[in-house]
Amino acid sequence: MSSSQAAGFAATPQLALLPNEAMADEALLVLSTFPDVATARRIARQLVEGRCAACANLLPPVESIYWWEEKVESANETLVLFKTSADRYNALETTLRQLHPYEVPEIISFRIEQSLPEYLKWVLMSCAA
Repeated sequence: MSSSQAAGFAATPQLALLPNEAMADEALLVLSTFPDVATARRIARQLVEGRCAACANLLPPVESIYWWEEKVESANETLVLFKTSADRYNALETTLRQLHPYEVPEIISFRIEQSLPEYLKWVLMSCAA
């Protein structure tokens, strides 16, 4: 018995997808940092309006400590969490690189392994070009 079943939760049926179906239905969480909330808000809005992302959550401020030009730097930044589809990732990355003020912007993508199915469907539908 799994810990979920022991806690009284029903087992969630897993849907088997063919490799192409799995790729087409893949959702991603993409992280990027910005120098300030105004810049993050402007770029996030453009990415959502352009359907490169279904949603963007702005988390100001975060403190970043990093190596840059041979020395350790620190800065207050705004972290943005973008939810997108694998199909729209290239458009998101290309547009984000064009709009971002940093020479080397942080763009990190994670596959969403599990999600509320209705939310996943909403992300994928919202990003459909």
